[in-house]
Amino acid sequence: MTEMLTPTPAAQAAPKVGFVSLGCPKALTDSELILTQLSAEGYQTSKTFQGADLVIVNTCGFIDDAVKESLDTIGEALAENGRVIVTGCLGAKTTEGGDNMVRKMHPKVLAVTGPHATQEVMDAVHLNLPKPHDPFLDLVPQSFGVAGIKLTPRHYAYLKISEGCNHRCTFCIIPSMRGDLVSRPIGDVLTEARALFEGGVKELLVISQDTSAYGVDVKYRTGFWDGKPVKTRMLELVQALGDLAEPYGAWVRLHYVYPYPSVDDIIPLMAIGRVLPYLDVPLQHSHPDVLRRMKRPASGEKNLERLQQWREACPSLVVRSTFIAGFPGETEEEFSHLLDFVREAQIDRAGCFAYSAVQGATANELPGMLPIELREERRARFMEVAEEVSAARLQRRVGSVMQVLVDSAPGLGRRGGVGRSYADAPEIDGVVRLLAPEKISKNMKVGEFTKVRIVSAQGHDLVALPI
Repeated sequence: MTEMLTPTPAAQAAPKVGFVSLGCPKALTDSELILTQLSAEGYQTSKTFQGADLVIVNTCGFIDDAVKESLDTIGEALAENGRVIVTGCLGAKTTEGGDNMVRKMHPKVLAVTGPHATQEVMDAVHLNLPKPHDPFLDLVPQSFGVAGIKLTPRHYAYLKISEGCNHRCTFCIIPSMRGDLVSRPIGDVLTEARALFEGGVKELLVISQDTSAYGVDVKYRTGFWDGKPVKTRMLELVQALGDLAEPYGAWVRLHYVYPYPSVDDIIPLMAIGRVLPYLDVPLQHSHPDVLRRMKRPASGEKNLERLQQWREACPSLVVRSTFIAGFPGETEEEFSHLLDFVREAQIDRAGCFAYSAVQGATANELPGMLPIELREERRARFMEVAEEVSAARLQRRVGSVMQVLVDSAPGLGRRGGVGRSYADAPEIDGVVRLLAPEKISKNMKVGEFTKVRIVSAQGHDLVALPI
């Protein structure tokens, strides 16, 4: 006779949580914080909705397509699992009637929170799926120490330096969801950066809503790190990150940098290789009248001059940016001004959105809303010009030798692989397609650097031979 054994509490399987992270890198870092806490408390993660005891969906609520994707994902999780906690930017959105949008569309969700709400999410998890054991007695596997768990490949990671934004751009609702600028203490930021480098990260991507404004909210007060005073300001932060990265041969890449005069001080650090000569600058438009209607910070009239000065100080500088075509009231003359700007500014990487009427954005009330067909037509025209500029700038790299960070290398790269140069941020820019090495002894490994010779350009990508 076979006796059925009842497992003791210690032997019982740990509760499993399914997790979906949507939206931008800032949302991704929120997800990483939640997953770190879940792991620290002994929860396991599930790769499927059906295999989870409950599901957390970190949502995006910025543009209509993102809202739809988030609502559809919540619906899918409810259908396949039934127990869903919602967090993120969509969780902070309301309908025209003032109801919570997620609750209105999906009343069966267990809980809804806004963005950067780790504790609120954990409270909801504890209520619906009690934690298995004491977090103070457990180690976190697969983490970067104090930096926690990361959802990115192990060789690169995002470092969020602040939350929120002080600007009130008329097309944007992010401040209403994430609040005003709140800079993280510089000591905390640098401690996390060091943990990431020590854990093997070779590329650190600095993100926020407005990286140039880091420390404005605390009047650039002096913090402390490793017993030394350090100002809470972009320049000092970038200097310190460059110092931390150097012993590891790692890259530091800056995103969401508004074109303030203060950025001028960062360019010399790029010229000498302390940080990557790469700037992600969200310009949105070029015409002064459109920028005023957008209520964009910084002077649009000086953006072209500033870009030219930056390139003079650092000729290898790569600039990526995003733009909006068909903003309310945009005339053909204003749009032509934008096309001329992209050509003259020689934007290396440009993305463009046709204006989308986001619920709650004050731009929706501006006169001169353009037909969606015209907005899309202008977006297509913009991308034709932007791609011509980008292709020409890529062509100039043919024949040069570059350092590439390897992202994919099946079979140690003997048949080739995929990497990125300093000019390519993950997922948003192009890649370097690596041919099979000519030398039999040449190996390539994911997360390591290799030297290559650029042999051709194809669309947004480069093709290179490892040397």
